[in-house]
Amino acid sequence: MSHCSAQTPTRLIVIRGNSASGKSAAAAEIRRRHGRGLAIVGQDNLRRQVLRERDVPGGANIDLIDLTARFALDRGFHAIVEGILCADHYGAMLTALIADHAGLAYAYYLDVPWAETLRRHASKPQAAEYGEDEMRRWFRERDLLPGGLEQIIPASSS
Repeated sequence: MSHCSAQTPTRLIVIRGNSASGKSAAAAEIRRRHGRGLAIVGQDNLRRQVLRERDVPGGANIDLIDLTARFALDRGFHAIVEGILCADHYGAMLTALIADHAGLAYAYYLDVPWAETLRRHASKPQAAEYGEDEMRRWFRERDLLPGGLEQIIPASSS
């Protein structure tokens, strides 16, 4: 059973950025405004919760994210794929996912500088789970997908 009307193509939205850049919050707000029929394919959920896997090149979560997004889209759901999704590990998968999607596809990179990343992290519920050292190892300045696929959203954007 399709969740979108027959004439409405599904939408794929990819939201990437460093830790604490607002990816999950943006996805949650889009879902709140849209309602049912929208799948959030979260990297943290699939990699850390479902598989309990470290973020490594060729990790099983890369294919699971791809399969989950494609499944949702094929079943008529709009899909948001969100996470840090560093370009060197996830770039090929995301580029193919975007290219293969028959409906509308949008990709965004939330560009938040290091100092603002730290400030935002301090206000997160999981701030005690990991700190500045871990975040510094994860932080990648302007880690954009190849081919100019992403619209860059600055930290000043609401």
